Amino acid sequence: MSEWKKIKLSEIASVNELSVGKNFQFKSIEYIDTSSVTENVFDLPQVLNLKDAPSRAKRLVKSGDTIISTVRPIQKHFGFISDCKPNTVLSTGFAVVSPKKVDPRFLYYFLTQDETTQYLNTIAEGGTTTFPAFRADELNNLEILLPDSIDTQKAIAEILSSLDDKIELNNKINQELENLAQTLFKQWLIDFEFPNENGEPYKSSGGEMIDSELGEIPKGWEVQDLESIAKLIRGISYRKHELVTKEEGLPFVNLKCFALDGTFRQEGIKYYNGKFKDSNLIQSNDILVAVTDLTQDRLVIGLPIIWQKNELALPSLDVCLIRPKNGNLKEYLYYEFKTHRYKSRIIEFANGSTVLHLSVKGLETYQLSVPTDSILKKWSELVNPILTEIENNIRLNQSLSSLRDTLLPKLISGKLEVSEASLEPTF
Repeated sequence: MSEWKKIKLSEIASVNELSVGKNFQFKSIEYIDTSSVTENVFDLPQVLNLKDAPSRAKRLVKSGDTIISTVRPIQKHFGFISDCKPNTVLSTGFAVVSPKKVDPRFLYYFLTQDETTQYLNTIAEGGTTTFPAFRADELNNLEILLPDSIDTQKAIAEILSSLDDKIELNNKINQELENLAQTLFKQWLIDFEFPNENGEPYKSSGGEMIDSELGEIPKGWEVQDLESIAKLIRGISYRKHELVTKEEGLPFVNLKCFALDGTFRQEGIKYYNGKFKDSNLIQSNDILVAVTDLTQDRLVIGLPIIWQKNELALPSLDVCLIRPKNGNLKEYLYYEFKTHRYKSRIIEFANGSTVLHLSVKGLETYQLSVPTDSILKKWSELVNPILTEIENNIRLNQSLSSLRDTLLPKLISGKLEVSEASLEPTF
């Protein structure tokens, strides 16, 4: 049996070892800011010319490094660098921990467990800066409980990594399903090649087209604004004390729930116990659209998500609830809100130099070419199995994440033997 001992981080790892210097050979970088990674889920990096990059774009990383935001650590902006490009550059808001005499994955799991996060947050809250932050060099004195056997370290890391790998695989499957759905939407409802009564592509087989304000559309379709086919409800504002634990409040959908790739971030959910009207409640299958951006760097404005849960929730002020008047419009609107034409046109309804705000009144005037009821029904029947499979994978990932979070503190402290760990999720 491996023995465990306490040692300081500085004995087994280095902090902020590399940075962009005069010998940096790349003119273009893939930049990762602190807001673009949460609990090891990364948004796509920003591709920037080095000369145009923000001054904070200085940290360099290697595969195997752990990155932790030094600002507000309780928000869990941390991740593991598993496949690093040579021109990947991070914000100086990160502490980059490079392993030397420890299994890289074991170190990642130790540094990102809740106990460590709470410890770093306590340091941050006690700082003298205008917002909670800790100094990266304070990590050097962090005490780590470490098994002396590298085999034990690897075995523990492999158990936890196997769960993360399953989660990542499900995420990749979901991305492939999402790509398929968007391809079908373009084929059916943008290129107008939905099957006609003979099963042939409508437009290319000679289907009748008519002129409209949006160009040619199939006969029987109508141009309508969003307000005429859906109810738009702006979310509610909140005070800090109204955000509570999961057990005390309703799920509160906010900007952190919107990922740059258009997926829903479950970890972004907050919980709210303030006042609200029943009309503010999110119902199953409502569409939610982000109407504010955190910064100009993180353009989630206009992105949609579907609330497919059976539990009631509330939208924050930065979110607009869109409830179609016709049930079959849900899938049509959801994928319309993912198109390039939508993204390019809604910018005219946005304003703000630092933080963008999308006018809900402007959004109500957004025009669409609305298909016939029969086509809407066929589209709904086509895409619903895809959406259901995506949602099932999301729920499985939530169960896997819960299992990992239960096992992690027990394995990482030696309270649970590797042989005793069960990898069967519960539902």
